[in-house]
Amino acid sequence: MTVELISVGTEILLGNIVNTNAAYLAEKCALLGLSCYYQSVVGDNEKRLRQTVELALSRSDIIILSGGLGPTKDDLTKEVTAEVFGRKLYEDAHSKERIVEFFRQMKSKKITENNWKQAMVPEGAIVVDNHNGTAPGLILEGENKTAILLPGPPNELKPMFEEAIAPYLGRLQPEGIYSKMVKLCGIGESKAETMISDLMDAQSNPTLAPYAKTGEVHLRVTAKAESEKKAEQLMAPMLKELYNRFGSMVFTEEEEVTLEEAVAALLEKKGLTVTTAESCTGGKLAGRIMNVPGVSRVYKEGYITYSNEAKRKLLGVKEETLKAYGAVSRQTAEEMAAGAAEAAGADAALGVTGIAGPDGGTEEKPVGLVYIGCFVKGHIRVEEFYFTGNREKIRDYAAVRALTLLREELLSYA
Repeated sequence: MTVELISVGTEILLGNIVNTNAAYLAEKCALLGLSCYYQSVVGDNEKRLRQTVELALSRSDIIILSGGLGPTKDDLTKEVTAEVFGRKLYEDAHSKERIVEFFRQMKSKKITENNWKQAMVPEGAIVVDNHNGTAPGLILEGENKTAILLPGPPNELKPMFEEAIAPYLGRLQPEGIYSKMVKLCGIGESKAETMISDLMDAQSNPTLAPYAKTGEVHLRVTAKAESEKKAEQLMAPMLKELYNRFGSMVFTEEEEVTLEEAVAALLEKKGLTVTTAESCTGGKLAGRIMNVPGVSRVYKEGYITYSNEAKRKLLGVKEETLKAYGAVSRQTAEEMAAGAAEAAGADAALGVTGIAGPDGGTEEKPVGLVYIGCFVKGHIRVEEFYFTGNREKIRDYAAVRALTLLREELLSYA
């Protein structure tokens, strides 16, 4: 079955908001085995919205519209779609009761008249309760055509899709698409793709596709099957082969697990604590680590030592080291890591120093040069990196490489 996505809202066309709903819905529909060939964005204009809906219905089995279900006059999605399907609107008592209850819980003294617009639904529509807002979702079924209307705010759309729409679509599509995301660190995209080119050439079901992330490579293995169990059986040989080829570079095959979560889990498993000392990354590394729930069990404190004085004062970096080799050097990164571990009383530490740009580089030490020191229980390893891109990209890459370096050292620590 084919699905088409229509995002409604002039604010999307003007670039006032990022259209994250389309990316979310496209991914979820693919996992449900639906083929999506078209996506469109249309403003809050009745004529253009009607044309967009009619065109989508002419070429797709299911259309999913997001946005335009609110209480204002320019919220036209429901009215236009109902008109295209030849349905009249009526006031749904259940939806009206839910609006009253929503405002009661919000302790609002008065409900403005325009809110009752959201209780009007097309005849014959399946009404989907909105547990996070006032606009209900709607499903309109026609002759071999279906329109699904969802509220625009992501915190309303996503729960509604997960709770009600995904199960509905699953019943329409007997075969589902299931996938595993094999995530790699410590390898570049081009090398990783070269290592799996034969698998990609021979793929059928399951399929294999690489995705480049900042400092990481993700390999999505996807199988189409009538059940998750059957899909896992189809994917098993491919997953085994990827582990054979990439070994310890694989840090997870779970979609939601991040590199920092994998590193934090490894620290906890080995009963070790870690600290960070950052210069050019300016807290990005610590921020990544502190994204992990419960990370306080392994991460106690960190240091941002941008100036030479801070490196000396907080980390004990020797003045002679800074004079002889400079702040951006292998020697300084080593002393930053060792000094941070001692200052924090941690088992492991990362020291990052470099030139993020856009200025400050020289012929000898260009912009993008970064040294990362990793200390684990008295053993210190320092790596030199040359990153390209703007200041933000260099800092992001440095943070990822620091996490990768720590993971590698933890894996080799008995």
